[in-house]
Amino acid sequence: MFAEDEAQLLISEARTDSDLTSMVDQRVDGLPLEQVLGWAEFRGHRIVVDPGVFVPRRRTEFLVTQAAAVAPPAPLVLDLCCGSGAVGAVLLAELDDVELHAADIDPAAVHCARRNIAAAGGRVYGGDLYEPVPDGLRGRVEVLVVNAPYVPTGAIELMPPEARLHEPRVALDGGVDGLDIHRRVAAEAADWLAPGGHVLIEASERQAPHTAEMFARNGLVPRTAACEELDASVVIGTRPAVHSGSCTR
Repeated sequence: MFAEDEAQLLISEARTDSDLTSMVDQRVDGLPLEQVLGWAEFRGHRIVVDPGVFVPRRRTEFLVTQAAAVAPPAPLVLDLCCGSGAVGAVLLAELDDVELHAADIDPAAVHCARRNIAAAGGRVYGGDLYEPVPDGLRGRVEVLVVNAPYVPTGAIELMPPEARLHEPRVALDGGVDGLDIHRRVAAEAADWLAPGGHVLIEASERQAPHTAEMFARNGLVPRTAACEELDASVVIGTRPAVHSGSCTR
């Protein structure tokens, strides 16, 4: 975004000259524009973004596109590592009759996600991955969507200051190879998915084949979707549907 565009946004959001001065000062100090404004545009929707909460990236719109494409009518959706709740909020807005549950380990993200999701009827839990999710959802989830941290630990210091200084490390750090959370998601996904259900997780192009292998090792049928325009890759794992058969003697 050009500086002129940022300036216009700040002017449009400021209620007073004092507000504008404060917002400009925050931006000069390196605070992400979305945290200064208090919202981010995501797939045409305005998503509340509180200070210190991970800012939804445009590439993650592709994750939403893929999730919507595999969702059955009136789907039960679980959004893990939900951050601000952007993915869940947009699925609630764009799909009909969604039952949506979301979770994040960061209390600030949980508070923010509730602002974006709860008003539309979704539920948000605080805790580590599947741990806070009601056990009654086990084996029933039709779309499990995950925007997990996948930056290798050693690469975090190479990120722009806006991210590494003003977004929570827990939302960025994916471990030595960036895939620690992917492994944990894959290990339990089949237990939570309904037969024929799908887990979708964002990854880098380099990481995607490894995540696909994790899904396969854990009983899921993997495939990868990519969008060159958004520089986005999504790995999709499907739990095989259960087909009833007949036996003859």
